[in-house]
Amino acid sequence: MAFRTLDTVDVAGKRVLLRADLNVPVRDGKITDLTRIERLCPTIRELIGKGAKVIVCSHFDRPKGKRVPEMSLAPMAAALGEVLGQHVRFVEDCTGIAAEQAVELLQPGGVLVLENTRFHAGEEKNDPAFAQGLAKLAQIFVNDAFSAAHRAHASTEGVAHLIPSYAGRLMQAELEALDAALGNPQRPVAAIVGGSKVSTKLELLGNLVGKVDVLVIGGAMANTFLAAQGKSVGKSLQEAEMHNTAREILAQAAKAGCRIVLPTDGVVATEFKPNPPTQTVSVDAIPADTMMLDVGPASVKALIDLLPTLKTLVWNGPLGAFETPPFDAATVALAKAVAAATESGKLRSVAGGGDTVSALRHAGVIDKMSYVSTAGGAFLEWLEGKTLPGVAALEG
Repeated sequence: MAFRTLDTVDVAGKRVLLRADLNVPVRDGKITDLTRIERLCPTIRELIGKGAKVIVCSHFDRPKGKRVPEMSLAPMAAALGEVLGQHVRFVEDCTGIAAEQAVELLQPGGVLVLENTRFHAGEEKNDPAFAQGLAKLAQIFVNDAFSAAHRAHASTEGVAHLIPSYAGRLMQAELEALDAALGNPQRPVAAIVGGSKVSTKLELLGNLVGKVDVLVIGGAMANTFLAAQGKSVGKSLQEAEMHNTAREILAQAAKAGCRIVLPTDGVVATEFKPNPPTQTVSVDAIPADTMMLDVGPASVKALIDLLPTLKTLVWNGPLGAFETPPFDAATVALAKAVAAATESGKLRSVAGGGDTVSALRHAGVIDKMSYVSTAGGAFLEWLEGKTLPGVAALEG
C-alpha cells in the first residue's frame, strides 16, 4: 500500500487544510472522551513545528446540511487548544468570506478550527463547488481522519483531488498497522470476530476466511453457527434465517484452508441481567430454557493456548455480553492473555470497532495492544476488503 506522507512535503509558511475527526462523544454539552483529539495532536505539532498555518476541518454529528447550534465545533476547538497548550482560533463557517478572512489572519505556527463541515449539504454529497470552497483556503491537504475515510465526502475525498494531498501521522499509523495485520501480515494470522449478528458481518467473514489462517467466532454470532450445525442453543440469541449462510461460510473456510474456531462450552442463564444464576455447559447440552451469554472457560483456555502459535491477531467484537457481568469473563481473560503475548514481543495485535475498544478498555489492556483503531465503520469496511475513498485519494 503506497500513499503520500508528510515525509515528502515542505509545509513551511504554507496553509495546510487538515481533515481531523473531532466527532467526539459529548454529554450535556461537555466532551466525555478526548482520545480522538489527543491522537490528532502529533500531526498538528509536527506541522506547526515546521512553520505551517494549520486549518482544521471536521464533521460532528448529523446536522443534515443545516446549522444546528448544539452541533458546533466551538467546544472542540477550545478542547484542542487545551491539549495542544496554545491558543486555537475558531471561525463560524468552513467556506466563504468568513473562513477566508480567518485564514488570512493566520500566522505560521497558528491553528484555526473551521465550523462543522456538515452544516453544508455539499459535504455529504461530495459537491464539487463545496470541495472547491475548502480547497481555496489552503495550498496543501492533509487527511488525518481514517475514521471518516470510508465516506466519499467533500472534506475527505473531493478536496484531495484539488490540491496536493498527504496522509497525516495518525492516518499513516493506522494504515501501516492495518497493512501489517492483514495486508502483509506475519503468519500464522488469526482473527477474532464477535458481535450479535452474522447478517451485519457477512462481508467481513467472507473476506477474512480468504486472508487468515484461523477465524475465531464469538458473541451471539457463534450461536447462529452452532445452531446451523444442528446443535440446540435454547433461548440464545441467534438468526435462524442465516443458517444456510453460516454453513456456506464454514464450507468456504474449509476450501480456503482457514480453520474456524467455535465455542465448545458456554455460560448460560435463564434471564439476561447483571449477575443472575448461571451454569457452564457444553455447547452440546444447552438447556432449552437458557441462553448462552458468554463462551465458557474451556473455550477461553483453548484460545489462550492458541496464542503462542500465532504471529498476528486481528480482533473485532467481544466474545460475550461483556457490558453485563459476569458475561465479561471470557473477553477479559482473553484480552489479558493477548496483551501479555503482545508485550512479550511474540504477537502483533490489532483491534478495532466500538464494542472492541470498550471491551479492551474494560479489561484494562487498551494501551498494551500493538494498535487499537478508534475508527469504527472505516475499520470494519477495511476488514471487509473494501476500498476506502479517503485512502484511495492519497495513494501514489
